[in-house]
Amino acid sequence: MVFQTRIHGRGGQGVVTAAEMLSVAAFLEGRHAQAFPTFGSERTGAPVVSYCRISDQEIRVREPIVEPDCVIVQDVTLLRQIDVFAGLRPGGHVLINTAKGPEELGVRGVCVPATEIALRHVGKPVPNAALLGAFCALTGVLSLESVCAAVRATFPGPVAEANVAAAGEAHAHLKAQLEEAARA
Repeated sequence: MVFQTRIHGRGGQGVVTAAEMLSVAAFLEGRHAQAFPTFGSERTGAPVVSYCRISDQEIRVREPIVEPDCVIVQDVTLLRQIDVFAGLRPGGHVLINTAKGPEELGVRGVCVPATEIALRHVGKPVPNAALLGAFCALTGVLSLESVCAAVRATFPGPVAEANVAAAGEAHAHLKAQLEEAARA
């Protein structure tokens, strides 16, 4: 089984780093992974897409992901600019960085206030680690522990620990949200 994730954001938000951390987490779990970006205009604020494939077997394909199992949207304003849901597999997961609910946005998926969580823990509006924590709660594809280890491998000391805290809070936030929805 290959699990494919497409991450949409803007330059400067850590979109590429998020995909790389997902792949490192997969490697730490003994799986195969590949992460790669595509860029339009290489400038801060320009739309950026990154991809991550995770598999229990060697991955030979090297093209962009056109039928993702999961779409992560780091910047909610992209919902009005591009079709971030293009090709999403039936039953696929959608994770959006916003404090609003999906019904307010008129979309299907789950929302996590990852930027606000990052501001509390990291002191900067970098939602990538928080979204990866939420990704673990949503998909179950990777463990939170592996994602936290990948964060620690990517960032130095205090920055890593702040991002780990953000990932943990987002994971708990989404897990509670999903449990509440299941009870309703």
